[in-house]
Amino acid sequence: MGLRWTCAPLAELSPLALYQSLALRAQVFVVEQACVYLDPDGVDLLAWHLLGFDEASGELLASARLLPPLAKGPGHVLPEIGRVVSAPAARGSGAGRALMQQALLACERLWPGQAVAISAQAYLLAFYAGLGFVQTSEPYDEDGIVHIDMIHGKAAL
Repeated sequence: MGLRWTCAPLAELSPLALYQSLALRAQVFVVEQACVYLDPDGVDLLAWHLLGFDEASGELLASARLLPPLAKGPGHVLPEIGRVVSAPAARGSGAGRALMQQALLACERLWPGQAVAISAQAYLLAFYAGLGFVQTSEPYDEDGIVHIDMIHGKAAL
């Protein structure tokens, strides 16, 4: 399954790409994972949006939100990768790993030399560790799902 990647601030996304991104996030986070929260939380306006489209069909299969330092307030000094999501049809295809590899490359391009933070669902600890992330917090509950904070890069050492 080949993916075509785009990474842009919200203002540069086409209306269709924005719609597809919000629809995928709602499908997985709100419906599938039963987390009722306001997904478009204002931070999207500050973020770069990484989108992976199926080369053949044009369907959005993977998405992540890349946040600059301090986008979520003074307690968030590192760039962050968030709203990491793979479409159900793409699971098991390697799209999630490709998404994270692209996200790390984009973060290095946008914020060179900086470590990158992520709030990961705890059951994905091994997946993120395999990409070089290091756990930096104890497990905690976020919207009814156990999460852990992790860092990738020089701050993780």
